[in-house]
Amino acid sequence: MFMEAETWVALGFVVFMAGLGYLGVHRMVAKSLDDRSARIRAELDEARKLKDEAGQLLAEYQRKRQAAEGEAQDIIAGAKAEAERLATEAKTKIEDFVARRTALAETKIAQAEAQAAADVRSAAAEAAIAAAEKILSAETKGKLAGELIAKGIEDVRKKLN
Repeated sequence: MFMEAETWVALGFVVFMAGLGYLGVHRMVAKSLDDRSARIRAELDEARKLKDEAGQLLAEYQRKRQAAEGEAQDIIAGAKAEAERLATEAKTKIEDFVARRTALAETKIAQAEAQAAADVRSAAAEAAIAAAEKILSAETKGKLAGELIAKGIEDVRKKLN
């Protein structure tokens, strides 16, 4: 059995393992594995913590985005309402302006009609006076004619004006 190579390999392996055990390599390997396990656990905890913080930040930014969208909708609604109010106000002002201008134009037309009617009456009165004066002067003579003409002219003026 001592002549076989496998025996010497097995014996060498046992001696080597006993030497490693004596030197405490198994404790160093275990400690190294424990340290690595602790480091990995710490990294996992840190990663979990960062993930939680990222989730919180995401939620916060989503809330802020929703608030900003709501505020934007409020601003848009306010702007639309203001535009509608201004349009209504402008329409009312234009209608009032047109109504005032129409009333002013109608007043001017009425004044022009009244002036034209007065001018026609005045011209008719002047024509009637001139005609009456011609007729009366041709038919009547003397002092009586002058008095009648003056009285007739005065009567026509009073009636036509």
